[in-house]
Amino acid sequence: MMLEAAVLCLAMNIYHEARGESLAGQMGVANSVLNRVDDPRFPNDVCGVVYQARYSSWDKVNPIRNKCSYSWYCDGKSDTPLDDRAFLEATLLSKHMLEIGYPDLTGGATHYHADYVQPYWAETLSYTVKIDQHIYYR
Repeated sequence: MMLEAAVLCLAMNIYHEARGESLAGQMGVANSVLNRVDDPRFPNDVCGVVYQARYSSWDKVNPIRNKCSYSWYCDGKSDTPLDDRAFLEATLLSKHMLEIGYPDLTGGATHYHADYVQPYWAETLSYTVKIDQHIYYR
C-alpha cells in the first residue's frame, strides 16, 4: 500500500480517537494500530486495520453501525475532520511514525478503550498502560 494512503488512514484514526490529547496520547493510539498491523490476527496494513468492520451480506460498502474496530468509523456521524490544525498535527505525527517510528508507549497493546467505558473484552486481555483518557491492553 502506498505510504500516502497509510498516512491518511492513521491520521484519521489519531484525529478521531485522540484529538485534543497529549502527544503521548496520540502516539499511543498510533502505536496500537501499528501493533495490530504486526499481529497476524488483524489486517496487515494500516488502512485495513483502521477500517476493519463487519458488513451485512447485502451491503459490502457500508459497515454495520457500531460494528467497527474504531467506533468513529461506523457511528453514523460524518468522518470529515473539522479541526484543520488537529488534523494537520495528526497527519504529521502519522507520517513521522510510519517513516521514522517512535518507541511503543503502549507495551505492545493491540486494544484500548476510553477510561469512562468498560467494554466486555477488557477483562480477557492484559492491561499494559493508561495514557491520558485511554487504557491499553494486549
